[in-house]
Amino acid sequence: MTPLHKAIRMALTEAADPAKAPAMQAYMKSTMPFLGVQAVPRRAALRRVLGEHRIENAPEWRRTVLAVWREAEYREERYAAMELAAFRFYKGFQTLYTVPMYEEMIVSGAWWDYVDDLAINRVGSLLRAYPDTMRPLMLEWAGGEDLWLRRTAILSQNSFKERTDAGLLYACIEPSLADTDFFARKAIGWALREYAKTDAREVLRYVNHKGLNGLSRREALKNLPAD
Repeated sequence: MTPLHKAIRMALTEAADPAKAPAMQAYMKSTMPFLGVQAVPRRAALRRVLGEHRIENAPEWRRTVLAVWREAEYREERYAAMELAAFRFYKGFQTLYTVPMYEEMIVSGAWWDYVDDLAINRVGSLLRAYPDTMRPLMLEWAGGEDLWLRRTAILSQNSFKERTDAGLLYACIEPSLADTDFFARKAIGWALREYAKTDAREVLRYVNHKGLNGLSRREALKNLPAD
């Protein structure tokens, strides 16, 4: 275990309120236990630790992120891996070489608290920076069997606003249109709702054209006038 990894564990343990852990685990429906570190103190502790232990090269950074992720005993340690992946020191390390790392985290994490942040902030940033490579990958994930990779592909443009590639968005949505899983339906609606902030008329057209109903329709049209 590296000094950074040890420091992360120590900082989280020191910030923990064990009395809060059971409720946090129940809310997240997590099989992995919580230490009881809520978001604000967790982020403060991790900012300090990550600022004090700088990693000098991208391969070592990726290895450390995955070590913290894989060896996590508490859910907050996986949140720490995500904080390390996003930390400001490593902005220049966000290249296509990180894709396998994020894919592993998405597939093994397999829950919304991990996946949504990775989809929008990490994979989405790579899609914006490397569209020629990432666009085919999003289509591959969207058409695959793994629910969380499909959800990632659907949500990957959620922060793009007027730069949204509607063709790609629809192509990522359509393999999941027949899926009845809550997280697939919610992702479709959420992605369309975000795009509606840029082009409400187009989203309404698409929803009606595809005959979306139930959760996906409600989410997609949530902020649009009833008429």
